[in-house]
Amino acid sequence: MTVYFIGAGPGAADLITLRGRDLIAACPVCLYAGSLVPEEILTHAPKDALVIDTAPLTLDEIISEMVKANEAGLHVARVHSGDPSLYGAIGEQMRRLDELGIDYTITPGVPAFAAVAATLKTEFTLPEVSQTVILTRTSMKATAMPNREDLSTLGASGATLAIHLSVRNLRHVSAELIPHYGEDCPVAVVFRASWPDEQVIRGTLKDIQGKVRAEKITRTALIIVGRVLTAETYRDSALYHADHVHVLRPKKKA
Repeated sequence: MTVYFIGAGPGAADLITLRGRDLIAACPVCLYAGSLVPEEILTHAPKDALVIDTAPLTLDEIISEMVKANEAGLHVARVHSGDPSLYGAIGEQMRRLDELGIDYTITPGVPAFAAVAATLKTEFTLPEVSQTVILTRTSMKATAMPNREDLSTLGASGATLAIHLSVRNLRHVSAELIPHYGEDCPVAVVFRASWPDEQVIRGTLKDIQGKVRAEKITRTALIIVGRVLTAETYRDSALYHADHVHVLRPKKKA
């Protein structure tokens, strides 16, 4: 018996990987992360599969379902939204499974920030604008941020920021980042990226809070901060430049 942690992708049902789809189809037990996983994903499960929404369950209750499946010799598809390595709360599940001697694997999924980049039609790493993307969040009622991972410290880099779980904390986000990026720095807030009701709000660090509040968005949104969002005069990448020689494009003979 194996527990298969599966990234279902950011929302659109067809953004799950082929491996993830096939694993769900092969597992008689499916534990999925409530409102964050679209119902269409669950249609891949066998018709007689035990399908459980884990949103109302505690960690102990989730592990209990895995233990029951293990005792019955039934594989489990543990389906998370996005990619399970990012804010997926799989670390504590794997730790419990290690203690219990239950086997598991991880299948990656399309992360939310990648879906947001596609929606915005933006490359987050533009030459001489930004070559770094920082995935982070802010502290509210959730776990406190470790030392030196506060927004002010991270913002000093000038990197493109993808800020998760923080749409209700925009006042703090702007206050921490304006000293590093400026009031006019572009910001995009994307609600439910790739879902049918996806919504994009664009603004600046100065006015984004008011715009988001007007749309009454309070959850399931990703905040992108950085000059890449409006950059137009950046240089072409050296990778495809005619003078850039590498093993797959050797220097041409005169």
